[in-house]
Amino acid sequence: MSDAPIALSCGEPAGVGPEIAAKAWAELGAALPFCVLGDPTHIKTHAPDIPVVPISEPADTAEAAKRGVPVLQQPFEGPLTPGTPNPDHAQGVIDAIARGVALTQTGAARALCTAPIHKKALQYGAGFAFPGHTEFLAHLGGDVSVVMMLACPELRVVPATIHIALSQVSEALSPALLEEVIRVTRDGLIRDFGIPSPRIAIAGLNPHAGEGGAMGHEELTWITPLLERLRTEGLDLHGPLSADTMFHAGARASYDAAIAMYHDQALIPIKTIDFAGGVNVTLGLPFIRTSPDHGTALDIAGQGRADPTSLIAALRMADDMARRRG
Repeated sequence: MSDAPIALSCGEPAGVGPEIAAKAWAELGAALPFCVLGDPTHIKTHAPDIPVVPISEPADTAEAAKRGVPVLQQPFEGPLTPGTPNPDHAQGVIDAIARGVALTQTGAARALCTAPIHKKALQYGAGFAFPGHTEFLAHLGGDVSVVMMLACPELRVVPATIHIALSQVSEALSPALLEEVIRVTRDGLIRDFGIPSPRIAIAGLNPHAGEGGAMGHEELTWITPLLERLRTEGLDLHGPLSADTMFHAGARASYDAAIAMYHDQALIPIKTIDFAGGVNVTLGLPFIRTSPDHGTALDIAGQGRADPTSLIAALRMADDMARRRG
């Protein structure tokens, strides 16, 4: 397992995925072998000056990475136009993700890193039935409970609710959901980040964590009682805390991860701290999955302007997590 490469699913071919994959190889080379699951011609279209080496199996990655981007060939229908998704590519994108999962489950790859997908293109072209990568991977992993963590060297943060309207957050949040998010986060920090006794900060839902009921009641009625119960089991939980004072440098030093109540409460601080280098990690899967914390960037695809920093960070984090899992 330790000699197996990281599998990188191609993501949306019309987006920046092929370009950042090529640029990641240009920086990492054979020092951190990864193989792209996709079409070699897609990478050549986006990055014509970077060599590509088609391979027939993941075991060929390490040798191929000395010469160019190793690409485990995946069939795709239809032509590629950077910046314009082709519905005919949708099934190939989905198949690449599923193939990456299968490779990690057999040990042929030691982790999966996923390039950004275009969900609307997948829905239109192949009837993709999942809101995004995370839900699809949870399904492929056996319908397990997962959480989305955004991570950089200065901060790890988990949104308890993700892609829903702000008006729906208070209804979606429940003691059962928050407890599940806390437990999956705690277990992931132990297993994948090597933190034996994780310290987890929990944001309040309301301004000033409700300010004693003056600005909301959820903290008093169920969030605080839930945290108190979990503390009796030995979980090191801080909160509920006022979200506006949780993310400065001094506060971050007091915890290993923060759990926020909704999408922007989590993503604004990490993207402010490290916009280019944040990594999306799915905790709770029976395999390792990381991803760059950005989208397909169709507006700059094919222009040579894409920044590979987040993908390189995602590959390195996947490598670190695989080493910890052994």
